[in-house]
Amino acid sequence: MATDFWSPIKLSLEVACISGLIVLVFGVLVARFMAQTDFKGKTIVETAILLPLVLSPSVIGFLLIFAFGKNSPFGQVIEWFFNKPVMFTWWAAVIASSVVALPLMYQSAKTGFESVDKDIEEAALVDGAGHWLAFLYVTIPLSFKAIISGGILSFARALGEFGATLMFAGNIPGKTQTIPTAIYVAIESGNMKMAWLWVGCTILISIAMLMAVKLVKP
Repeated sequence: MATDFWSPIKLSLEVACISGLIVLVFGVLVARFMAQTDFKGKTIVETAILLPLVLSPSVIGFLLIFAFGKNSPFGQVIEWFFNKPVMFTWWAAVIASSVVALPLMYQSAKTGFESVDKDIEEAALVDGAGHWLAFLYVTIPLSFKAIISGGILSFARALGEFGATLMFAGNIPGKTQTIPTAIYVAIESGNMKMAWLWVGCTILISIAMLMAVKLVKP
């Protein structure tokens, strides 16, 4: 009973942490590039990044299966390299959570970068700092609160991901069963006690995440 209860919580937190780290790094780098670079097709690229915000989870799950499934070139490369497919694995849950959480991190980081006074960044460059040093020691600190807020919201979004994860990673107890999928199975099987326990746990974690966002906002 205790193992059955804690296993989805542990897995969800692990997936959310890894997804959050991936999204934090990738989202910040992409947001920085998009905030300071103009190029043909920029609107199309940004639309693609933000698309998971409005797409149905089932559509995202389908696209992930199409991109990483056994019949896809990328999926075949992964299977050849790791000697097993990525679908219905722990990493499939991480990929699904990362995809749906990335837009939140990207949008928050981009807003933070765009709010930084360009004169301050240019002054750092004039004083001899390279672009990367100026980014690390000037831009990041000045947009730190926006980045942290985006990271927290992305973590919360990854923690609550259901549809794409169910399609792409499945619902294997102890392997890919996260809190949302565990709640779904518990309700389907009539185990309302376990469902309420997981729901309560999710609400408490979500409240903590929202309070953390409020604390870091200027």
